[in-house]
Amino acid sequence: MTAKFPGFSPDAIKFLRNLAKNNRREWFQPRKQQYEELIKAPMVQLVECLNNAFAELAPHYVTIPQKAVFRIYRDTRFSPNKAPYKTHVAANFPTRKLPKHEGAGLYFHVSPEAVWVGGGMYAPQTSQLQLVREHIATNVRRLRAIIDSPPFRRHVGSLEGERLQRVPRGFPRDHQAAEYLKLRQFLAGREFAATLATNPRFYATLLSVFRQVAPLARFLNEPLLKG
Repeated sequence: MTAKFPGFSPDAIKFLRNLAKNNRREWFQPRKQQYEELIKAPMVQLVECLNNAFAELAPHYVTIPQKAVFRIYRDTRFSPNKAPYKTHVAANFPTRKLPKHEGAGLYFHVSPEAVWVGGGMYAPQTSQLQLVREHIATNVRRLRAIIDSPPFRRHVGSLEGERLQRVPRGFPRDHQAAEYLKLRQFLAGREFAATLATNPRFYATLLSVFRQVAPLARFLNEPLLKG
């Protein structure tokens, strides 16, 4: 297995673009083997390469490649949009120390429009959100040391997410961490042109972002891992 992912074939992006125009089973099924060869197999290879890097960089996020890669099939049971397939490919790296779908993790996706790479905490449960806010309130200097560092600003940007209009109940309105306490999500990532996915710099770019987001994810998970 190669230690570095060379990038997707341009045909992979073309396939996703055509799928977006022909999102129906009659079009996809005769081309399923193309999907397997152009997209699914390279995604597994990419996750394997990232796992090798994570073993040193972020060992808690090493995961089984087949489980990391999202299925192409959409769950349409409760959606008015009955298109059967996703038009992007994505992989998720949750922390191994928490139950599935809990805590902060790492994530990337490739679509015909863009590449997004980053991570954080997307939909914390109410009790978990309270723990994270309390953790931020008492450790705001540590949080700022992560997200205000020049490498984080350069490779990622800023901490974002849905937020409340006011500081949540139980915290002073003038708390030094007020702007972070308003957050209901804790997301950090960067968007690139879709052409990055076919560029030899793709893998190195993923790692440069993950290297900055991993400490943030660890920080957010700390209060959930106690006890």
